[in-house]
Amino acid sequence: MQVSVENVSKLERKLTVKIPSERYESRVQERMRELGRSVRLKGFRPGKVPAKVIEQRFGAQIRNEAMSDVIGSSFQEAVRKENLRPAVAPSIRTQEAPKGEIEYVATFEVVPELGPIDVASLDVVRVSAEVEDGDIDRMIETLRAQRRQWTAVERVAQAGDMVLFEYAATTADGVRRPESGRERVGTIVGSGAMSAELEQRLVGMKTGEEATLEVTFPASFRQRELAGQRADVELAVVRVSEGRLPDVDDAFIASFGVTEGIAKFRGDVRANLERELHNALRGRLKAEVVEKLVAAHDHVEVPKGMVEGEARAMLREGQIRAERMGLEPPQSTDPFKDGATKRVRAFILIGELAKQNAIALDQRRVANELASIASTYEEPEKVIELYSKDQEVMANLRNRVLEDQVVEWIAEHAKHTEQRSTFQQVLNPQPV
Repeated sequence: MQVSVENVSKLERKLTVKIPSERYESRVQERMRELGRSVRLKGFRPGKVPAKVIEQRFGAQIRNEAMSDVIGSSFQEAVRKENLRPAVAPSIRTQEAPKGEIEYVATFEVVPELGPIDVASLDVVRVSAEVEDGDIDRMIETLRAQRRQWTAVERVAQAGDMVLFEYAATTADGVRRPESGRERVGTIVGSGAMSAELEQRLVGMKTGEEATLEVTFPASFRQRELAGQRADVELAVVRVSEGRLPDVDDAFIASFGVTEGIAKFRGDVRANLERELHNALRGRLKAEVVEKLVAAHDHVEVPKGMVEGEARAMLREGQIRAERMGLEPPQSTDPFKDGATKRVRAFILIGELAKQNAIALDQRRVANELASIASTYEEPEKVIELYSKDQEVMANLRNRVLEDQVVEWIAEHAKHTEQRSTFQQVLNPQPV
């Protein structure tokens, strides 16, 4: 096999490969024999189908498969021989070659050569926090609120009540939503689910009462035509209900599958909060480290193909998110290019750090992470089984664990400052 390499640009390579045609013909004959032993054709005994029949029926398919196999295997040999690290799948074009040879050209981008990466100058803030009894108390109050019972009342609505009402909105351009009749919705007054003006107007109204007002709908409003719009609204209250919180008794605890008493219940709540806190702290540290690492190496050129692939994935994520929120989904990858470039640069840097510092995947951490994920479901063993059978999902999990290992290694070897925080500050950070 003959191989030549041309540097098209800093990261793009053109690989010309020439291989003897005997290698291809040998693969064709091998595949013919394999098919002859396994194929089932009417009129022939198993394993006794003549080679001529195999050639007539499957010759074109076999030759295409053989050519693909030969090119694929020889390409892998060629990049190993030339010490190349393809970043994306190659674009392959076959060429006319002298008799007895097969020649093709593979064009692809390579992972950049970075040289030693020094993280000692990075300045990383490491946040720590613990779950306190007050955090458990607040979570139990949240759980009580989720299970409150609503009872219709005749009095006027006040903050905390659930109000069922009907409305119609007319925007500045004269368009009415809905075109006829009224929409019926419910909201808890003060929750912020509707516009502030509308929720404030509901206070003091009672069943059967009507009102008109001007409202600015939230940008995330479920009706896309009204999201972020200023409109004149007609509303009519259908029902006012007040909520009653359940007592934290045996029945309440049992509704969460706990029958061993309040101590066990609080222990389970603590375990869930600690898992949530651990994930939040890990995510914060990762974001901090990756931001500092990428900023320190923003000169590193990254493969365009990887950036385009990441931008397409981010576009799909954005479209799904927008559709869930009832917003107009993005149609172009352009707004995601900068973010995709940073993600790819981080991926390359983290991979190179793992390689340079011999950071190997810790299989125990993979098992622990899978067990932690599974513990949030009713049947953990089935979740573990599903993960174990899906190679792609397991590969993603392993990659995530290895990234966490590298991030922790960076944090240990960088300049780092310890910062004490609380559960509430970590889980509900205030905008700066």
